[in-house]
Amino acid sequence: MKDNKTKHVSVDTETITSVLKRVVSENGRAHLSGYLFAIVCLGIIAASTAFAAWIMESVVNEAFANKRADMVLLICAAIFFSFLIRGFATYGQAVALSKIGNNIVASYQRRLYSHLMALSVGYYTDTRSARISAKISQNVSGIRDVLNMTVTSLARDLLTLIALIGVMISKDWLLTLIVFVVAPPLLLGLRYVSRRLRQATRESVEINSHVLGAMQETIQGISIVKAFTMEDQLRGKVEEIIDRAENRANRIARLSERTAPMTETFAGLAISSVLAYAAFRAIYDNVPPGAFFSFVTALLMAYDPARRLARLQVSLERAVVNARMIYEVLDTMPHQRDKPGATALHVGMATIEFRDVTFAYAEGGDMILKGVSFVAEGGKTTALVGPSGAGKTTVIGLIPRFYDPTGGQILIDGQDILDVTKASLRAQLAYVSQQPYLFEGTIRDNIRYGREGATDAEVEDAARLAYAHDFIMAQPQGYDTPVGENGVTLSGGQRQRLSIARALVRNAPILLLDEATSALDTESEAAVQKALDHAMEGRTVVVIAHRLSTIVNADKIVVMRDGLVVEEGTHDGLAAKPDGLYARLHNLQAPLAVLPPVSSAASDAAAPTHEEPAE
Repeated sequence: MKDNKTKHVSVDTETITSVLKRVVSENGRAHLSGYLFAIVCLGIIAASTAFAAWIMESVVNEAFANKRADMVLLICAAIFFSFLIRGFATYGQAVALSKIGNNIVASYQRRLYSHLMALSVGYYTDTRSARISAKISQNVSGIRDVLNMTVTSLARDLLTLIALIGVMISKDWLLTLIVFVVAPPLLLGLRYVSRRLRQATRESVEINSHVLGAMQETIQGISIVKAFTMEDQLRGKVEEIIDRAENRANRIARLSERTAPMTETFAGLAISSVLAYAAFRAIYDNVPPGAFFSFVTALLMAYDPARRLARLQVSLERAVVNARMIYEVLDTMPHQRDKPGATALHVGMATIEFRDVTFAYAEGGDMILKGVSFVAEGGKTTALVGPSGAGKTTVIGLIPRFYDPTGGQILIDGQDILDVTKASLRAQLAYVSQQPYLFEGTIRDNIRYGREGATDAEVEDAARLAYAHDFIMAQPQGYDTPVGENGVTLSGGQRQRLSIARALVRNAPILLLDEATSALDTESEAAVQKALDHAMEGRTVVVIAHRLSTIVNADKIVVMRDGLVVEEGTHDGLAAKPDGLYARLHNLQAPLAVLPPVSSAASDAAAPTHEEPAE
């Protein structure tokens, strides 16, 4: 059996270092020159900061103690130029890091989209689409933040701190030693906070993805929400999730801000100790004040970079959690990759054969198909019928390899579809699902998705065959009318006819119809059925239809029940079997044939958000 479970490669959830190494290995080389430029600029900022502290001794001694006017002008000019250079360096590093960060975000968005397209349908069956969207939109910036925080902290804060410590040591090594006596307890406290923060941050991201997912689902299903007066019910559900998200965010805030009293206590103790020591030296030893002022200036300037470095692990924990969740998506391995040496599918008659096919959606789960065998002959129409849950839609889904069979073989012109490339297989197929889906863009764009190179004339011909041309021309901009989100401006029947047109313009030798006329009223269905009858000529068609009236002319009817083929034949032959399942289904639906037809014009004139009758 082929593993129908999507495989995951686990990521290291313990250390920042593992994620940082991966981020650097994937992005460092591509942006090396930009980061080097930013590091140079950050180094200039660090040097200019240290220079401002170092020169304070000369300012105090020469200007206020020695009263040398010539030195004052020189010192002031040096300070001015140091700040001028610092300003340009600050601008340069900010722009460089922003450009790099934006490029990283864009590249990972492209990579994520491409990877999501490579994943099988099974992945989306197991994972809520709203949650995937929320997860990606929240977390993609985490990788950028990991790199930018690391570069900024090491190149600016660490270099600045080192330079300022150098100034402090050069002015008074004993004072510097006093400052660092209280540092170890601070570092231990910050490490404890960062460990507590890691889990809280991950939980927060998960809960927020649920919040955004719930909101997205409500927006997508707003018609159902209002029709069934679900507002209060959903409001209570979402508010409960929001409360959990708020509580988790508050916990993160408490943990994050615990660093403030730690660092402030450290700073207060260090500065007060230094002031006491320096004051006694000035009072009792008559030490000139210039070195002391320079030392204190360096100490005060060192506070900000030291505080940022102290919080770095805490900040990185939050960014790394986001980065890990992106890597969890990227590390999800598609299980339906082409076999090594897979060849292109060559289609002649386009005969489809199922040989003892079994299938379960989950390993060890219930079998949906239990040994299905039949032949859909090339150039002819094969209809699948049976009660709900018989496995008809699963059969349709296996042909384009939305899923792979658990056992048995599916052959097209004698070629096992597992031995050919998915791209070549799907290039020979056109598919219409029972739930029509339209993409953002115009009506013409949505039809042309069936075949990218289709001309406007071919698009319009396909629309005519799908009984869609007339209502398209009645739209404000004809074929250039935007359809809105999933065709919200169109009725259900109109969306289905555009979906059929998209399949027809593909001009593929195999046509798969999964209850393709289910959203049409009776009159429109009859017209579309005539168009489909014409479009099916010379093609291999596999069609599912609950309304047996739509497939009475099929060349072969395959009757399924409980994952098995129980009958095969033509409509006349199967209907003549009094004890057969097909005959019973046909007799149950016979009264529906006498219902009066519904006007197509009235149907298309209905409110855009209303679905047309399914039956």
